[in-house]
Amino acid sequence: MSEELLTVVVRRRDLQAEGVVVLELVDPNGQALPVFEAGAHIDLHLGEGMIRQYSLCSNPADVSAYRVGILKDPKSRGGSIAVHESLHEGTELTISAPRNLFPLDADAGRSVLIGGGIGITPMIAMAYALQAAGKAFDLWYCGRSRATCAFVDDLKASVFAEHVHFHFDDEHDGKGVNLDQVFEGADGSTHMYTCGPSGFMEWVMNTAASKGFSDNRIHKEFFQVEVETGGEAFEVVAKRSGKTVQVGADQTIVEALAEVGIKVRMSCEQGICGTCLCDVLEGEPEHRDQFLTDDEKEDNDQILLCCSRSRTPRLVLDI
Repeated sequence: MSEELLTVVVRRRDLQAEGVVVLELVDPNGQALPVFEAGAHIDLHLGEGMIRQYSLCSNPADVSAYRVGILKDPKSRGGSIAVHESLHEGTELTISAPRNLFPLDADAGRSVLIGGGIGITPMIAMAYALQAAGKAFDLWYCGRSRATCAFVDDLKASVFAEHVHFHFDDEHDGKGVNLDQVFEGADGSTHMYTCGPSGFMEWVMNTAASKGFSDNRIHKEFFQVEVETGGEAFEVVAKRSGKTVQVGADQTIVEALAEVGIKVRMSCEQGICGTCLCDVLEGEPEHRDQFLTDDEKEDNDQILLCCSRSRTPRLVLDI
């Protein structure tokens, strides 16, 4: 089944903080956009095959427009730079329908939302949803400084403002947020959600685990990771396509398949989003992604083709 694609127009563009642009996207004919759940993201098609994912940070109850916040990353592979330089008010572009890999848990007694920097974006939609449902929650927005953090004024004026806590390192002698305070009062029904820089997230998740949070109550979404590259060469059999290819030591499976005419749909190219997920029919993958859970990785029946490799000389894939 083909993916649903939408044409939208940039209705509004705001530079809300240093290096952060906020876009408001609408249907060109004024129609409502598809509904979405808190935590969902959309793909932005930026031309020349470049597709990048951004979390929706608007109120899920209002689908007259989608809102995304995008940091201009100096380490960008082109996506955020393209957004900042090419998407202006009135620009038409193609996006995917929303999909959600970072949902709220309906059974949570209380939710602790922790956003680091631009990782605040999915948390905003979550806060709207939790407020509307009358659920207990706290939203913590952590950043280096107010100047680099978008949405501060929006959050102060929001319907859930009483649940929002800010921590800017430069206002606390460069020190990070006190996680003892963040997790104060957490019990067995409390769920934690975090998004932000990898180091920040690891610190938050490790602290949560040390305070008794089980894995199923720690929810995370990476927006950038360091991807390990290279390894031993191996063979891939694309069973449905009837083709066999060698994956070189410094090649990805996606690159090798492309050489024999098999195009794999990708988005993040870092093992985060799950777009290139493929079933494994034979062989043992070497998982290098952040998408699959530990249990799913142990099953060894799926692989992210953009970054993962093989522990066995041969992998047979359902592609």
